[in-house]
Amino acid sequence: MPSRLPIQDIFAGLVTSIGTAIRYWFHYTLVAFAWLGVVPLTACRIYKCLFTGSVSSLLTLPLDILSTENLLADCLQGCFVVTCTLCAFISLVWLREQIVHGGAPQWLEQNQQQPLNGVGQPNEAQAVVNGGVENAVLDQPANPAAENAVVGENPEIQEEQVDEEEEDNEDEEDAVVEDAADANNGAQDDMNWNALEWDRAAEELTWERMLGLDGSLVFLEHVFWVVSLNTLFILVFAFCPYHIGHFSIVGLGFEEYVQASHFEGLITTIVGYVLLAVTLIVCHGLAALVKFQRSRRLLGVCYIVVKVSLLVVVEIGVFPLICGWWLDICSLEMFDATLKDRELSFQSAPGTTMFLHWLVGMVYVFYFASFILLLREVLRPGVLWFLRNLNDPDFNPVQEMIHLPIYRHLRRFILSVIVFGSIVLLMLWLPIRIIKYLLPNFLPYNVMLYSDAPVSELSLELLLLQVVLPALLEQGHTRQWLKGLVRAWTVTAGYLLDLHSYLLGDQEENENNANQQANNQHARNNNAIPVVGEGLHAAHQAILQQGGPVGFQPYRRPLKFPLRIFLLIVFMCITLLIASLICLTLPVFVFSVFAGRWLMSFWTGTAKIHELYTAACGLYVCWLTIRAVTVLVAWMPQGRRVIFQKVKEWSLMIMKTLIVAILLAGVVPLLLGLLFELVIVAPLRVPLDQTPLFYPWQDWALGVLHAKIIAAITLMGPQWWLKTVIEQVYANGIRNIDLHFIIRKLAAPVISVLLLSLCVPYIIASGVVPLLGVTAEMQNLVQRRIYPFLLMVVVLMGILSFQVRQFKRLYEHIKNDKYLVGQRLVNYERKSGKQGTSTTPPQSSQE
Repeated sequence: MPSRLPIQDIFAGLVTSIGTAIRYWFHYTLVAFAWLGVVPLTACRIYKCLFTGSVSSLLTLPLDILSTENLLADCLQGCFVVTCTLCAFISLVWLREQIVHGGAPQWLEQNQQQPLNGVGQPNEAQAVVNGGVENAVLDQPANPAAENAVVGENPEIQEEQVDEEEEDNEDEEDAVVEDAADANNGAQDDMNWNALEWDRAAEELTWERMLGLDGSLVFLEHVFWVVSLNTLFILVFAFCPYHIGHFSIVGLGFEEYVQASHFEGLITTIVGYVLLAVTLIVCHGLAALVKFQRSRRLLGVCYIVVKVSLLVVVEIGVFPLICGWWLDICSLEMFDATLKDRELSFQSAPGTTMFLHWLVGMVYVFYFASFILLLREVLRPGVLWFLRNLNDPDFNPVQEMIHLPIYRHLRRFILSVIVFGSIVLLMLWLPIRIIKYLLPNFLPYNVMLYSDAPVSELSLELLLLQVVLPALLEQGHTRQWLKGLVRAWTVTAGYLLDLHSYLLGDQEENENNANQQANNQHARNNNAIPVVGEGLHAAHQAILQQGGPVGFQPYRRPLKFPLRIFLLIVFMCITLLIASLICLTLPVFVFSVFAGRWLMSFWTGTAKIHELYTAACGLYVCWLTIRAVTVLVAWMPQGRRVIFQKVKEWSLMIMKTLIVAILLAGVVPLLLGLLFELVIVAPLRVPLDQTPLFYPWQDWALGVLHAKIIAAITLMGPQWWLKTVIEQVYANGIRNIDLHFIIRKLAAPVISVLLLSLCVPYIIASGVVPLLGVTAEMQNLVQRRIYPFLLMVVVLMGILSFQVRQFKRLYEHIKNDKYLVGQRLVNYERKSGKQGTSTTPPQSSQE
């Protein structure tokens, strides 16, 4: 092998590598064009063609697909259509799995389960699984004699009667069992064959092969199937329901009302789905009458799909939207707004208005559910029996949508609307009326959408999202405080109304039950023989309780129990009203708004600021004050000397934390935001004949966001010194903060790099360039463009260094391809003297 590769070898290897790269580039370009161009564009054009409503559009569909008008907009809209169709397909597959594993509803399976009634128990077992105990009770036993034999007084005679009847019906039962067994065996054979085929297909089909990233052209077939699937789903799940609803609305004369809602397509489609569900259930009944079993089951499954889809829309879309609008209506006086203002905002931007109200409603529902979970931790199991337990492992909302009838869902929806609406009235509308009566000058809040202050609204929003909310939401103390208040209120209400056993349970009974369960567990571990007197019921309860608590705990029922429950509800409403006034309105909002306004006056002067920022600032100060008071109260029992020692330690730690915060949360974000302003924002936004203005607060707020993004990317990237230092600082925490390590390893290098990036270009532009005798225009051009120019130089240097490393790798690759004969693995043997520096190749050893 020559010491250096010949030029022709390097050139040939370079040409080969370039040819391979070009081939891969063409292939990946074809893949991107197919998945990001052909599929969404075809879906969008077919969608528009179907909803145009004219025959000419169907005839010109091939030309419309090849048209080059509005390519980008149609591709984006087509991506949304493809996403919707794929989500619908995945939802259908998942719903099928839910039906297969959870069982179909009782009304869908009752006709198919009738041939198995001769055996006895399958129908009852199916009823218990799918419908509960009440459905099992309604099923009549197929063998009355066998049922009577269980409760008779002479078991021997009745057993003989049962045997005679079984002998009479033996042939019929055997035939039924054989038919069922043959059907099950055939289904099992089909299932096994399908499973094997699917496993083999899953091994061959990967994401790279399906998308075409493996270099093959098999993905073109997948593109065709995806386009066909999109067309089928658009036709079945969008075109047909829309036109069914459209014809119905036009026929009923409600077309003007639907058009006035600004959501004509959505409402028309939902109406079409409702009519389709009614049609399916009627056809299902007719098919059951004429004994068309296959058609009956198919129509029933289609009805379940439509029913679950509508219930999901109602639960996730309609209900939070109702809550959001009700919250807005009840809080109009707090913001000095009227229904006319809301109507005008809806007319100007209907989509944005509906989305914001839905988002507010979702947040309200989420926090209400979180509070219910907190109540379950405090109250006795079984008190909140009328509310679904989201932490229950057996809770499956999709199974409830499949099995429960529609009237139960409607009843639950109306009850939820009443409960949520009443709580909004009690905790928002009524306190606002009381505040306006007691403090007329306090309301309304300033919620203007513009600001005449020198501080940008964007910087305040970033400060609120990046500093205030994480500090409030990431603390577990607030939840513990709320849980303690709920427990104190429950104990007080329980003793006042003699409902302590109902609300919290009896502590003595809990201890006795715990001891009894421990003894029973010990007896089971010792293989003790159960007592006969306990009976079958006790054994059944023991079996049920092995998997965990049954969700109910017995309690003592006092006299006049309904009256006490009514008084408890009244007491709860009064408490919620007082809590809304005291805990939310008076101390929090009054103090936070006034304190926040006072604090924000140092920042913005006399300019008006959105009350959200003043309330957040004051609330943060309130939280810090309450946290400090609770810590001091917790230290009180330990004595004065311990308190002084703790105060000394915490003061030192707070001083270190403040120094680190000033450096890492103050100086670094300010320099980073100013550098970003000089490199990116100012050259793009400010012309050369104008002077850019810099706002330090806005630059600092943007720098906080940039610093968090850079820190996240650094932690996710490869291992280097900055990542190691950040991980070490995060591992030490605030209690073990190392000020010297942070300043020496993190703050000083980062600040030095940022200062050099800011100062060196300024010195060059303002100190060196004027000495060259250039014109004022050239000096201004250099001062304004030197920062992006140096950024471009740094990027080019990085690209060149990367290309040099890649060329070295290519050089080694060419050398190995042309001259490398083979490789072998040898054991490393340490040698000394001349033997260690010998040029003879080492002998390979065999293991």
